[in-house]
Amino acid sequence: MAAVRAQTRNPAVDAAHLSLRRRALAWARRAWRPAGTLIAIVLALLLTWHVISGKDGVSFWQRKRAQDRELQREIKDLQQQNAQMRQHIQQLKTDPDAIESEARKKLHYAKPGEVIYMLPTQPQGHAQPDGAGR
Repeated sequence: MAAVRAQTRNPAVDAAHLSLRRRALAWARRAWRPAGTLIAIVLALLLTWHVISGKDGVSFWQRKRAQDRELQREIKDLQQQNAQMRQHIQQLKTDPDAIESEARKKLHYAKPGEVIYMLPTQPQGHAQPDGAGR
């Protein structure tokens, strides 16, 4: 039966079918290159977006780097403050003038014959007489 079909086919139909197949194959080859290029561009754009804005992208890295600089500056300031405090402690341990100065400043001690004036640390508001503002 297959042999009968092969013999009954029209050569013009076979040529048209072959021509159609070749045209489809040629179209697929021509369309593949732009489609592949488009896919490559889209993938490149997605990769670029991920590198810049992704979970561990450039934006995240820049924020962490700024945070690191701020923390390093804070560490440096605290180290300087510690050094000053150690120096002050050493002075208080060894220097009588430093001890006297600290006692006069913190404990409000005075030498004989001195008068200490204490000013309020915060200005008090204007006191209203009783009954005012009622």
